[in-house]
Amino acid sequence: MLVFPRFQLLDAAGPIAAFEVAGRYGLRVVSRDGGPVRSSSGITWITDALPRASEIDTLLVSGGQGVDEALQDDRLLRFVRRVAARERARVASVCSGSLLLGAAGVLDGRSATTHWSRSDQFQQLFPQIRLDADRIFVKQGSVWTSAGISAGIDLAVAMIAEDHGQALARAVAQELVVYYRRPGGQSQFSSLLALQGGESRFDALLDHVRRHLADRHSVEDLAQRACMSPRHFAREFGARTGVTPAKAVERLRVEAARTALEEGAASVQRVALDCGFGDVERMRRSFLRLLGVPPSALRRTAPADA
Repeated sequence: MLVFPRFQLLDAAGPIAAFEVAGRYGLRVVSRDGGPVRSSSGITWITDALPRASEIDTLLVSGGQGVDEALQDDRLLRFVRRVAARERARVASVCSGSLLLGAAGVLDGRSATTHWSRSDQFQQLFPQIRLDADRIFVKQGSVWTSAGISAGIDLAVAMIAEDHGQALARAVAQELVVYYRRPGGQSQFSSLLALQGGESRFDALLDHVRRHLADRHSVEDLAQRACMSPRHFAREFGARTGVTPAKAVERLRVEAARTALEEGAASVQRVALDCGFGDVERMRRSFLRLLGVPPSALRRTAPADA
């Protein structure tokens, strides 16, 4: 685990705890010069100096407030490049640590994710990298990136499953009392909160939709509830939320259906009806479009595997 001054403590501690529980890994925390490194919380960790790249099988790069200064450290960037260049070595980032991988050139030509609050910065700095900003983690060959903070645990559990099988990864998740396991395509944040933003005139309307997903919710129906003409409603809604009314309804339905499936809903057909999709095929298309996985992938990670 590579850290730097003002790293985010949970970015590092979460994955480390998962690998510790797995019991199959030798763990080291390293920094540019070794010695004490102060996290953004004020808590200090004792670290080793950067080892030889040949000593590392998997390098995880923490995120945190100090990542902007770390991006300017040529020695750190060279170290990351050397590890990534090794055959069969694996490089990963947690949260804004993806910026360090991007600056080192490790993500060129790949897809990646990062903490949602760093998405704009990431796209400005690295336009050559495809950013999947709404994903929990992205695996591209031997390079992995994960979203904010607790998503580092999801990434670590997925790595454990890849290295040692599903049974051990499931046992680790049970020990840590976390879901086994959220798919990489799951949204980083609540669709309702993302659509509402601050003081939107449509907050109450969106909450109504969320509580009545099985209803029709056409533009005309929503406009009537908002006491606006359909044309004016569609224009204002798009300006305030960034999406069309139909896409907003779809997001809320997918999020509700995803939660129901992960919590062990007995019937996919029932979920499709309750969430307003009408049929399973329409729900499947929405899942693939927004999450990148079909509903069946989420059912495989529900309670039987929890």
